[in-house]
Amino acid sequence: MELIIKFLGIGRVEKNIKGSVVNLVIGNFSDLNQIIIPFFNKYPLCGIKQLDYKDWCKIANLINEGKHLTIEGLEKIKEIKSGMNKGRKIL
Repeated sequence: MELIIKFLGIGRVEKNIKGSVVNLVIGNFSDLNQIIIPFFNKYPLCGIKQLDYKDWCKIANLINEGKHLTIEGLEKIKEIKSGMNKGRKIL
């Protein structure tokens, strides 16, 4: 994770109490738009994680448009999020 932070020039590492889980945390929303999204657009994820990434980008776009500040926008974000990761139904 430290090498990823060094490569991207952003983020920090957070570990759980037992140290068995490590997360890369990016606290600045503009870093997501300017660094993370362009990176994964250039170097796409493989498999089902690409579908989660595309949904995540939809949520980022809603936030960029300020729609997260409305009830309807929040409901749309919740709807998208509910279908991600373990909530995704594969046909």
